[in-house]
Amino acid sequence: MDKLNILWTNADETAFDKMVAMYARNAKVNGWWNEITVLIWGSTARLAAQSELAGLRIRELLQVGVGVVACKSCSDSLGTTEKLQAMGVDVRYLGEELTRILKSDEKLLTV
Repeated sequence: MDKLNILWTNADETAFDKMVAMYARNAKVNGWWNEITVLIWGSTARLAAQSELAGLRIRELLQVGVGVVACKSCSDSLGTTEKLQAMGVDVRYLGEELTRILKSDEKLLTV
């Protein structure tokens, strides 16, 4: 399985820009992984919806084929669901999906 999941829980803008987005984009563009998904979880939903830089990076990730999904429970409680969906983020409940990832052989990077 050549799939990487990046669980983004650290709401520091620099950590997102200089690690999550940078690695995900370069890994996809350079073919280091066939499939990459960034999972937005917790307070990162607020940063993604409010930060111009984070929004720009998310749109760039989507353009190069990186999947970007957000926890619906988190985004609903933070009032960011509509904004994330407007950016092209797939907002859905992720508890079962994260459990499946953890129980499988898929790679999970947590930031």
